Amino acid sequence: MCFRRRVLEAIDLDKIKFIGYAFQIEMKFAAWRLGFALREVPITFIDREYGESKMSTSIFKEAVLGVLKMKWHSFFNSYRRLSSTPNNNGSW
Repeated sequence: MCFRRRVLEAIDLDKIKFIGYAFQIEMKFAAWRLGFALREVPITFIDREYGESKMSTSIFKEAVLGVLKMKWHSFFNSYRRLSSTPNNNGSW
């Protein structure tokens, strides 16, 4: 997923709580909640030849349970950054 500068400027990054792989999920969700259009850019992962996977039980739990928690919190909170200046088109 790639993000345009205006998307990153609109998101209050201090409200992003996930780490690891789930970080990408929350960033995409925040952008969607703020009304930005989403389009994924495909990438190809090559199988690891050396070392071990970074995937752990805690990362898996964060991805599954965290998504449910993220949705619940979205009913009460916004990812919008509070701005003291208008953006390029004159709106806040």
